[in-house]
Amino acid sequence: MRRDRSHIIHAVDAALAVQEAELAETRLRQMLAVATRTATGAGDIDQTFSLDRKYRLVFIRCHFVGGSGSAAFAVSVDSAAGSAYDTRLFTITQAGTNKDVHLRIGGGDTGEPSAWTFQPDDGVRIQWTNPDSGNITWGLEVGLALGS
Repeated sequence: MRRDRSHIIHAVDAALAVQEAELAETRLRQMLAVATRTATGAGDIDQTFSLDRKYRLVFIRCHFVGGSGSAAFAVSVDSAAGSAYDTRLFTITQAGTNKDVHLRIGGGDTGEPSAWTFQPDDGVRIQWTNPDSGNITWGLEVGLALGS
């Protein structure tokens, strides 16, 4: 009888180990999946992006067409904890026609804790004042992935 219990316990332990490995693999796949959010317009950019779970910023791309001119392109966090915690994360001083934005958060910046990881109610806010409103159009793409 004791031998049967031992056999059952080992079998259950083995099954749990397999399930744990499968769960870890699923979590890793989810962390690598990137959701792309987009926005477009011809005026100023003031867009906020988020996910309903802890997430990290993976990339920002913005293409500008027409008109002329450039302006500062700012990335900040609109914190759910309140305005005292809103933080400017990054500024590109010249973005606009012939000066597209290509920001990719590298592997070294995706570990925890990171300035690029956000809580569910936090928003990644992108702002840019169009220097030639109505003539410069823009297409914005933001990549977000689940955080750990």
